[in-house]
Amino acid sequence: MSADRHSAPYWSHLAPVHRFPRLDADLTVDVLVVGGGITGLTAAYLLSKAGRSVALLERERLGSVDTGHTTAHVTAVTDSRLTALEARFGRDHAQAVWDAGFAAIAEIDAIVRDEQIPCEFGWCPGYVYSADEADGAPDIAALQHESSLALELGFDAAFVDDVPCVHRPGIRFDHQAKFHPRKYLAGLARAVIGLGGLLFEHSPVDELTERPLGAKANGCRITAGYVVIATHSPLWGNTPDSRATWLQTNLALYSSYVVAGRVPKGAAPEALWWSTAEQYTYLRIDAHRGYDFVVYGGEDHKTGQQTDAAERYDRLTYALTRLFPSVKVTHRWSGQVIETSDGLPVLGETSDRQFVATGFSGNGMTFGTLGAMMATDRVLGCTNPWQDLFAPDRPFLRAGLWNYLLENKDYPYYRMRDRFAGAATRPLRSIRRGHGAIVELQGQKVAAFRDEAGATTLRSAECSHQGCLVVWNDPELTWDCPCHGSRFMANGDVLAGPAQTGLSRVEDGHH
Repeated sequence: MSADRHSAPYWSHLAPVHRFPRLDADLTVDVLVVGGGITGLTAAYLLSKAGRSVALLERERLGSVDTGHTTAHVTAVTDSRLTALEARFGRDHAQAVWDAGFAAIAEIDAIVRDEQIPCEFGWCPGYVYSADEADGAPDIAALQHESSLALELGFDAAFVDDVPCVHRPGIRFDHQAKFHPRKYLAGLARAVIGLGGLLFEHSPVDELTERPLGAKANGCRITAGYVVIATHSPLWGNTPDSRATWLQTNLALYSSYVVAGRVPKGAAPEALWWSTAEQYTYLRIDAHRGYDFVVYGGEDHKTGQQTDAAERYDRLTYALTRLFPSVKVTHRWSGQVIETSDGLPVLGETSDRQFVATGFSGNGMTFGTLGAMMATDRVLGCTNPWQDLFAPDRPFLRAGLWNYLLENKDYPYYRMRDRFAGAATRPLRSIRRGHGAIVELQGQKVAAFRDEAGATTLRSAECSHQGCLVVWNDPELTWDCPCHGSRFMANGDVLAGPAQTGLSRVEDGHH
């Protein structure tokens, strides 16, 4: 069966469970959210959960526009390679960008579990693989360098000679995820309503107002103490004209095309893939009862600058058929991504009490969620570790930002960062003399320290106070607990409480 030229996104067969009303009366709320995709609904959920009164305005149906046309790669692997981020911004800032993505994945995972959302969420590996021979010989050294850098920064990565399905050299990144985006948004919408939030569809904003702060829609006025703009291509609202113009010129809108269909059960492992080609492609495999479903995209171009969509779908279909000769293409659609001039999203205030989230590139699920997290922190008056990194007015990245991040290691993500750390793929022999690292031995996270003589001391990585995973403090040669501040010497003995006993021994403790 071939895909009809009017085929809708694969996800579109399931819209949010309820239809929501149009705005038809004036309202006053703590926070107005504009936009009903993943950013807006996540912000409405987090703010409602924090006890704020929230109203959300969506111009069409919730989840029907940009989030509804995604391929829902829930990943911290950015379009800009980690080595490119390091070259552009420095190592610590590059790590901070990926940390932010993993924090968003952890938030999505927590929401799915807390709200019991049946959205097919699942953890899976992601593979970056070298371009086909037609695009040039694989740059093995570059891939190996990328893998080594990721591992050094604490992310699970491993160079592989033969990436499953595509059979090209590449890198495997663990702890990525995928879900059904419309089912996830449906669950978020139900949770927002259950928390007392207000959701309105078919309520396009006619005007964002400054005095009083809020918006006009459907002839009604919403007055709010804070406004979160989550409209993909942003409404600049009360942003001064000169600043709005500068911001807009740093955004570039691209169209991306997708074909999808059924393949035989077990044709490929459940995973995510991205190629290194300049005209890159991306792939995901979902297992179903009796068959697997493959989603394959690419052929990006600046929106409005090409009119050959049919040919682009044909090229994607041909490439997908080469990967899976028996594929039955059932769907095809296009979506839109927004790139920024420096490859980082725009997340922050563009005017007083007005937060904008845009420029997610190929990471809409994670950076959209992150934008909602950051907006929530801003409304609640909480410091967010990434607020300077992604600020709309960042003319450059400030020196010393990572020190600031370390001072905020009690932020929830940092309490569980080692969940995403590269322990599983970091061998003991990779630990340099005079350094420590978390490794995994026989399924257990272990704090391993190699002294200057080469002897290795192994201790449990769980803090003896309340079981949080410790982290290695290289300048101080200590194991530090990010949860409650306990510190341990390199050999695991207590240095400072609240812990009263040292890190427990692992086997005989010396190797």
